[in-house]
Amino acid sequence: MISKWNYLPLTQEDQEAVRRLEAKFPQCPSVARLLVLRGMKTDEDVRNFFYPSLHQLPDPFLMRDMGKAVERLNQALGAKEKVMVYGDYDVDGTTAVALVYRYLQNFYSNLVYYIPTRDDDGYGISLQSIDYAESIGVKLIIVLDCGIKAVDEIAYAKKKGIDFIVCDHHVPDDVLPDAVAILNPKLKDDEYPFKGLSGCGVGYKFMQAFARSNGIHSMYELDHSLDLLAVSIAADLVPLTGENRVLTFFGIRRLNNNPCVGLKSIIKTCGLDKRDINISDIIFKIGPRINASGRMQSGQQSVELLLTKDPREAYEIGKKIEQFNQDRKELDRQITDEANAIIENHKEEIGSKKPIVLYNHDWHMGIIGIVASRLAELYFRPSVVLTYGGDGIATGSSRSVRGFDIYEAIKAQRDLLETFGGHTNAVGLSIKVENIPEFRRRLEKYVESHIEVEQVTPSIDIDSQITLGEITGEFMRQMKYFNPFGPENNKPVFVARNCRDVGTSKLVGKKMEHIKLDVNDGTAARPMSGIAFNMPEHFERIKAGEPFDMVFTIEENKHRNVSSIQLMVKGIKMHDESWQ
Repeated sequence: MISKWNYLPLTQEDQEAVRRLEAKFPQCPSVARLLVLRGMKTDEDVRNFFYPSLHQLPDPFLMRDMGKAVERLNQALGAKEKVMVYGDYDVDGTTAVALVYRYLQNFYSNLVYYIPTRDDDGYGISLQSIDYAESIGVKLIIVLDCGIKAVDEIAYAKKKGIDFIVCDHHVPDDVLPDAVAILNPKLKDDEYPFKGLSGCGVGYKFMQAFARSNGIHSMYELDHSLDLLAVSIAADLVPLTGENRVLTFFGIRRLNNNPCVGLKSIIKTCGLDKRDINISDIIFKIGPRINASGRMQSGQQSVELLLTKDPREAYEIGKKIEQFNQDRKELDRQITDEANAIIENHKEEIGSKKPIVLYNHDWHMGIIGIVASRLAELYFRPSVVLTYGGDGIATGSSRSVRGFDIYEAIKAQRDLLETFGGHTNAVGLSIKVENIPEFRRRLEKYVESHIEVEQVTPSIDIDSQITLGEITGEFMRQMKYFNPFGPENNKPVFVARNCRDVGTSKLVGKKMEHIKLDVNDGTAARPMSGIAFNMPEHFERIKAGEPFDMVFTIEENKHRNVSSIQLMVKGIKMHDESWQ
């Protein structure tokens, strides 16, 4: 149970902005506060936020090396060189390869694509993939969603007469690879205004610049791939603000109205073909299925699925990927259970601020990233999960808690590592098995001295206090403008105070562990329904008629064209308890 509630504060400047905007939303005053919390303080900010347009996207040539990248690609096409499109095996990498390969196919045929495998190539660019590229006559490799740390590999390729254009979004190191061009908004001297692009997003900007350099004014063919881009943004959990929010807005529209054949196959498999798809559907249903191929066997099949125009072929590939996903789920359950058992047996050793570092020789390499995510969410600790990768080397994935930079924490131990790379919230690494104990010791010391108690304490951030009577049809209409939701633009969290059971609330679930609520706070024309998962400890006092405060998000459900509102309750405190 999460006991700490944080009512998000506003500065004096923010409060003034709220007062200015409230006049525009007289029926829904809390909308102004929600906008300001998201950085929307002027009429123009609100207009751009509520009405996204692809015209709002920054000029791709603001990205460092974009001119060089376009020039080298145009040179390759003019000389009829063989070009390889190379990407990581996860959702971001496979969607990036599909987007760039599909777009370039409109103008050029001497193209191939390559997706590395976890077992044979490992993460990123491998020497054997470069040897393969040389053997088939490749002269230019466009690498997507990886490559920013491939200093030795790209030097090796250069000796073989193969050029690289690196399109990446991971944190760069001090030493950069000797590529023809590096497209990465996170480079220190890069002036591109939006830093949160996915790997697929960087590929999209490259194709946007390529089109402009060749006088292609119609963006129809490129924007036809925005469904792929929306999937990459949602699945990679990059910030859903700024440019990403605009791209996702239009990408989800395409996903719902006219997705590519491969995504249509997955949508049907997931049972999403009869309702509107949202970000959660991508994160929990579509993304894991695309990922399953790379986790269990090869991401190559995911790219084949995303590129095919044949519904029958899409169905056959989709069936294989669905089986991979089922296998992945079973392994996920098994390894997570084993990891939890280890932690439960050593709970006292974790301490209040220590990270979790687990190694098991036999765990599946494709599942450890998921397990690390689950452990970080369950125990509110930065988590590293490692397994044996061969030749005395362990391969691992790490995930962090909110606000703690796991990349810097792992970078501080780089002398013990073979490789590492990633983001502030997630890092992949490899390390000699013999170095794991020292890595654990030093990482624990680093985390304990750098992490704040608040970062390892379960808490809920509250956007706004409202009455249940404010949740009207007009309020719900305004809430739709805040979509799509995701990191840094999360679904608004509200608190309502002094609520009471209207007499029909009850316990539900196999073990009667959830509360089905019917409540009012004296302001609504009719009771509001809600569900509070895993909070049975409050039920007796609620049924006794005691007033309580609750934190919730709002869901609008549709059944047979009839809409209903349900409160998804995230926390309950009896009204006499202090939380502010």
